[in-house]
Amino acid sequence: MDPKSFVDSAVLLLVVASIAVAVFRHLGLGSILGLLVTGIIVGPHTMGPFVTTNVEDVRQFTEIGVVLLLFLIGLEMKPRRLWALRRTLFGLGSLQIILSALFIAGYFQLFEPHWPTALLIGSSFALSSTAFVVQMLRDQGEIASHHGQTAFAVLLMQDLAVVPLLALIPVLADVGSPPSDSAVPQQIAVAIAMVLMVLLSGRYLVPRILDHLARQNNREAFLLTTMGAVFIAAWAMHHAGMSMALGAFLMGMMLSTSRYSLQIEASMEPHKGLLMSLFFVAVGMSLDLQSLALHPFRFALHVAAIIAIKVAVLYVLCRCFGTGRSIALRVAFLLAQGGEFGFVLFGAAKALGLIDDPLFVMAVAIISVSMLLTPMLVKIGNRLALRVAEEPAGVHHRFRYPDEGDEAAPRVVIGGYGRVGHTVGTILASSGIPFVAFDTDAELVARWRSEGHPVFYGDLGDPQLLIAASLQHVDLVVLTIDNRRTSVRAASLIRSQLPQVNLLARARDLASCDALLRAGASKAYPETLEASLRLAAETLESLGIGSTETEMLLSEVRSSDYALVRSGPEGHPPSTAQDPS
Repeated sequence: MDPKSFVDSAVLLLVVASIAVAVFRHLGLGSILGLLVTGIIVGPHTMGPFVTTNVEDVRQFTEIGVVLLLFLIGLEMKPRRLWALRRTLFGLGSLQIILSALFIAGYFQLFEPHWPTALLIGSSFALSSTAFVVQMLRDQGEIASHHGQTAFAVLLMQDLAVVPLLALIPVLADVGSPPSDSAVPQQIAVAIAMVLMVLLSGRYLVPRILDHLARQNNREAFLLTTMGAVFIAAWAMHHAGMSMALGAFLMGMMLSTSRYSLQIEASMEPHKGLLMSLFFVAVGMSLDLQSLALHPFRFALHVAAIIAIKVAVLYVLCRCFGTGRSIALRVAFLLAQGGEFGFVLFGAAKALGLIDDPLFVMAVAIISVSMLLTPMLVKIGNRLALRVAEEPAGVHHRFRYPDEGDEAAPRVVIGGYGRVGHTVGTILASSGIPFVAFDTDAELVARWRSEGHPVFYGDLGDPQLLIAASLQHVDLVVLTIDNRRTSVRAASLIRSQLPQVNLLARARDLASCDALLRAGASKAYPETLEASLRLAAETLESLGIGSTETEMLLSEVRSSDYALVRSGPEGHPPSTAQDPS
């Protein structure tokens, strides 16, 4: 590619995307809709400059974002939680695919008399968009809500269904030539082998490699190894004829119990965000407005019929599975769109001659437009849910995982779990106050976790870690990090990201104490000076001075910002005493 044309395309894409996302967020329509419109504007099917004509290649590349998205969801979905969703996953999810496929196929027989083609169309449109739905749920903080977990279970079942649907296409293309008896068992055996490989490597091999790298403090290799594990898992599922996103999800779920899970999520989140944005742009670029203008009424009828059928099927099934009306409405409208795997299924069908070019273009456009309508459909579903809600308006119920034994949400975060951090944590635990601690010493983390302490590998100076660990609602952050520069950087970041939180810090000396206070710490305590003051107090008491007078003296020293001792060595530490950077 010509470097100049690449730079021109990149500038065009960034300018249009930034304007569109800003406008649509300002209008309350969400960033996803802005990215879709960006794709339409810079796509090859509209007037004016465009980024590229190779839309299919771009869309396939940006599906890497979907892979990373499902990996991050897997990090939040421990195996026990997935088991708790088994009824929704296999029951509701399977019935949704079957019934939606049959009803949509019946509708399309009005236009396509060939039943195998109609069945393929129905099966493809029965799938919803994992990328759209999960991204919206994460943006709105509803991935753990009842309707969020129900929708995710259905989506996961749809990902599993991609395998048999892809195997069904050759049968539909030539009914008289089914696959050989040995082909199907062989494909099933390969799929089982690949799933076991992903599960075992995610449970045993990858955590050991990450532990070795963390002990060496090799952060670059840590990130690359994690990324490699994700894409090897995706490749394994793809090689078995399954969804790449499913492989990434399984790898993430296996790593969710690792002490490195939060740092992994913090490292991967920025890459996922960029690629997911490009994915939505690529979907918008797929929309051929000129082709749609040839049959506008039929196209609109198809979109409306598919959405109506999926909403009706999902609502009825959710109600049959004991879901309340409000949750059923939210799930039904959330999953009413077509999915990105529809592109794959229709592409395979076109390659085998089961559908022609006009039908393929129409199908791709239907999926793209239904995605484009998703934010509006979600708003409709939410409004209807509020009207029929079984609970009082404004009450937001969070989904409770049965038999999960969830711990209470932490009220305190400890940065650094050495001798000082461990002391603070022990006192908090003895007082019944839930906390979570982070440290970058892998051996230390492994030791304390083996004894049941809530310690994770992670650097509080990483802005993505604060988001990944959901620390926005803690009451207090205690920094006990020994390294001065690292502690100051963490304090500055925490104050900017969590302005409301109370931040206490341990400092080595007065100079470090002042630096931490300037960085945003609410209070900072110089360790060596406090030890010296305690020793001085014990000296006075040993000489007959009363404990009340001694405590008053210490209080005066602290309240005056240690002015009494600032002229001494504590106030002016030698440069060689500085902590290493």
